[in-house]
Amino acid sequence: MQEVIDSIAQYGYILLFLYSLGGGFVALVGASVLSYVGKMDLTLTLIIAGIANFLGDIALFYLARYQKQSVMPYFAKHRRKLALVHLLMKKYGSWILIIKKYIYGLKTLIPLGVALTHYPFKKFIFYNAIGSLIWSISVGVCGYFLGEILIKTFDTLSNYPYIAPLFIIILFGGLWLWLSKTSKKWRQQ
Repeated sequence: MQEVIDSIAQYGYILLFLYSLGGGFVALVGASVLSYVGKMDLTLTLIIAGIANFLGDIALFYLARYQKQSVMPYFAKHRRKLALVHLLMKKYGSWILIIKKYIYGLKTLIPLGVALTHYPFKKFIFYNAIGSLIWSISVGVCGYFLGEILIKTFDTLSNYPYIAPLFIIILFGGLWLWLSKTSKKWRQQ
């Protein structure tokens, strides 16, 4: 196990950057826990995750706005979700660009959907930068301070491997129920 942690710590910043281009929640929490045990630097972890998250959203916005022909097949499959993005933009305005960092499934759709409107690119950059900064600090610091709990949970799951599938089913089942309930509330509003 120690070999795996050492190799992850060795390439951790590169992996964190690449994973954070598309979201990065799990990688940021993992890097924060490694920072807790002294294998990585927390400040550098937060900076790398924030910059990569910012650049990933800028790339999505750019692709949707200036390379529409390349991403049109993707848009055809997600018309309803893009309509939801437009409704969220009307309801919450620019704040949705910050909030979306925490909502699985909307992280990639919102920059794409916003780029299809006449939303100013400079304004998108501003709110995306604020969102990336808040996201990286809040998730990274929480992961750091929950490091002890996460390590003990992982150790327990590795000592009792039959608990792991049950834990995963409960975790994802609870997440699915919560997302279903939340999405019903959004549709009713």
